[in-house]
Amino acid sequence: MTLDEGLRVKLAEDLTLAGPVTAAGEVVAGYLALASGTEGTIERVDEYRPRSGEDVREYERLKSLLDSFGHQMPEGSRKQLEEKVTSLESAWIAFQEQKVRVTVRVRFDNGFVLDGAHEELFTSA
Repeated sequence: MTLDEGLRVKLAEDLTLAGPVTAAGEVVAGYLALASGTEGTIERVDEYRPRSGEDVREYERLKSLLDSFGHQMPEGSRKQLEEKVTSLESAWIAFQEQKVRVTVRVRFDNGFVLDGAHEELFTSA
């Protein structure tokens, strides 16, 4: 499911928020729980894309060089470049397999706000 601002959602499962619930510096409850099916509206969607490391950036640079100019290079230089690209390929594959992480801020109908919640916690209402 694609989450967008303004979309109505509901909790897919019971959610217990760990840690003390405080008001004006005093603990007033031991924990807070929200029941599955609690509905609300998405106020914000944040996407966190995986960061590429030095090996990934080097792979992209060398692969582009090989694809663009490899056919014009002397055979020895081309083979050396191909070997370097091959040695960096595992880092590139690992980077491609990383998922984009999506979190949301949801204002529930009961007034509670949940921020930084993973998208898997919600279904469409």
